[in-house]
Amino acid sequence: MDPAQDPLSQVFSLLEVRAARCTRFEAGGNWSYRFPAKPFLKFGAVIRGDCWIDFGDDAHHRLAAGDCFLMANAPGYVLANDEDLAPEDGIASFDWTQSDVARHEGRDTVLLAGSFGFEASDAELLLDALPCFLLIPSLSPSASIIQSTLQILDTEIRGTGIGAGVLTDRLADVLLVQVLRAALDQSAGEGFGWISALVDPRIGKAIKLMHEDAAHPWTVDVLADAAAMSRSAFSKRFKLLVGLAPLDYLLRWRMRLACDWLRRGATVSATAAQVGYSSESAFGHAFKRVYGHSPRRYWRRHAIGEKFLINPNK
Repeated sequence: MDPAQDPLSQVFSLLEVRAARCTRFEAGGNWSYRFPAKPFLKFGAVIRGDCWIDFGDDAHHRLAAGDCFLMANAPGYVLANDEDLAPEDGIASFDWTQSDVARHEGRDTVLLAGSFGFEASDAELLLDALPCFLLIPSLSPSASIIQSTLQILDTEIRGTGIGAGVLTDRLADVLLVQVLRAALDQSAGEGFGWISALVDPRIGKAIKLMHEDAAHPWTVDVLADAAAMSRSAFSKRFKLLVGLAPLDYLLRWRMRLACDWLRRGATVSATAAQVGYSSESAFGHAFKRVYGHSPRRYWRRHAIGEKFLINPNK
């Protein structure tokens, strides 16, 4: 873990956030497709044309060319250009196992999509900070940057050049960060849990300190002083933005670092020392409080190759 990285980059590294698949959907005429719930992270973008995305209960959104969206733990939804059509099964209607491109009667409307996988035990750190649907409209200030990435991604999905899989994965990672940045800009940094806290000048500074030296015996008083706030004001704003008290956040950050050390093969005692615990017993109690089982059990399961992954489908 590089302490020089910014906190969001550190979190992405720890969670091993990685693109699982990128796809292209082309459609002409009238169409409507239903897709299952997405218990993970997925982005979508309209390259050409327009359509609707409908989550039910009047939660539907018009999508136009240049719009990009992010879904986190989203419920089932319908994607259509004709809301009066009965939706078909969007998975069964296409042979996704043979191609990353699905076609329906033309190319009047074109969408790109990509999904991401990561450690299931840490999924809430990222997913709980995001709304189930996040729209970045084509007229937003960040849209032109996102659209430039989308154009390259589109070319790679359709192409047959060597290394296309590597490029699409990297571009999807870039796009995810660009969308998160755009979302923070258009929301003035509010409403995205700890991600909002990262860009708050005072709370973000405290989080950066904890990330840079998690083993340090931080106290609320010291963190509040670093943020140039009173203890009570600091604690209140930290809890408002992050959803956790400062030392609860520190505990969970230490345990995520511990998981990373254990995954790399470090012993429990060495891991305990790395994250600021003088005894295995105290570390074990803290780890079990966060994850529900002992660090030794976690270490053994990873030693035999057993993973706790969210594996996105199509």
